[in-house]
Amino acid sequence: MDEQTIFNKMIDILRVYTKDPSLLDKATKDTHILNDLKVNSARLVDVIIKCEDTFGITVEDDEADKIGTLGDAVDIIKAKLG
Repeated sequence: MDEQTIFNKMIDILRVYTKDPSLLDKATKDTHILNDLKVNSARLVDVIIKCEDTFGITVEDDEADKIGTLGDAVDIIKAKLG
């Protein structure tokens, strides 16, 4: 799966958890999930679980701690998918 496909799926996942979904229209790999999209930090766990279900992967706690931006999430998912 290519990076753009993963990115687009991440946007779809985040749409439910973002306070202002219109922010996703301008999102890039540098967009910070908590700071820029205003996703509640408690909801980040839900986002990660949804990613695991969507992509059929397991994200370890230490990997989850490294997710700050959309690009971080895409990179981890891409690596997991091999």
